Amino acid sequence: MKAGSRKQEVGSGKWFYLLPFTFYLLPFFTGCAPSTTVKKKQAVTIEKPKEVFIPPKKKISVVEFENKTAYGQRRLGTAASDVLLTELGKSQKFILIERAKLDKVMEEQKLQTTGMIDANTVSQVGKILGLDAIVVGVVSQFGVKTGGSDYLLTQSKQQVAECTVDIRVIEVETGKILYIDSGKGVAKSSKGSFLGMGTKGGYDETLEGESLRAAIAKFVDNIVYQVNARPWSCRVAEVDENNIYLDAGKESNLKLGTKLVVYNQGKEIKSPDTGLVIGRTEEKVGELEVVDYFGENGSTAKVVSGSRPTRGALCRLVR
Repeated sequence: MKAGSRKQEVGSGKWFYLLPFTFYLLPFFTGCAPSTTVKKKQAVTIEKPKEVFIPPKKKISVVEFENKTAYGQRRLGTAASDVLLTELGKSQKFILIERAKLDKVMEEQKLQTTGMIDANTVSQVGKILGLDAIVVGVVSQFGVKTGGSDYLLTQSKQQVAECTVDIRVIEVETGKILYIDSGKGVAKSSKGSFLGMGTKGGYDETLEGESLRAAIAKFVDNIVYQVNARPWSCRVAEVDENNIYLDAGKESNLKLGTKLVVYNQGKEIKSPDTGLVIGRTEEKVGELEVVDYFGENGSTAKVVSGSRPTRGALCRLVR
């Protein structure tokens, strides 16, 4: 018998040589095996969101409005300016200076504290308080219409308040009028009773505030836009051997590391036609970097280039 063909049963001493047969079957089984290809996923690079630049806040205040109508005496003007201050505060875009501080400065300067005061006066007061802008205004129209019905079983009463508020926004640095607008507001109130039960009511004083708020709400966003469209700046409040102190800091959202260009300002440049200040002569001193905060809204800075500024120098953001 040829080698590779002898057969032996298991347990009986007989062998069966299967090596050549097995060798020929291997390609058959390997050819039928399924093949799998694994693709490696490419690594996805996630970019960090870019930090959005939020400019520092400007300082703004509102003069008590004048009431030029026959209603409410001084109350309407006070209410209108209070409403505007509240709405500007809700925008979170400004540092608001309380009207009490504004009134105090105006008293010291022997200036009127209400109404459409002239731009030069506003600029003068604003510089004392370090303001960027002041809003002045008047309640030019206000009226209440009453209507209703009175039947045997039911009675009703309707009141409609209508008002007009005029404002001007004045830039303190130049005395320039940045924005003029007029808003109209309407508020309604209805009351009734049945068989004498219910509320007939008299004059609804809440209509005053509601109509003023409706009028003022129409130009608040425009005030925010017009004031913040102007370049931001602050002042060098003090200089000593170790530090340069700025009149803006954490409350103003002035970030540490911010670069500022410093200018010494010279004489005022006035328009020959209006007499209004249109600017000042400027001399660049150098650049500063904000390094630390102090107080409620102050910061310290170091010189990056140029020379040390003097007290009162103007600082603008590096673009």
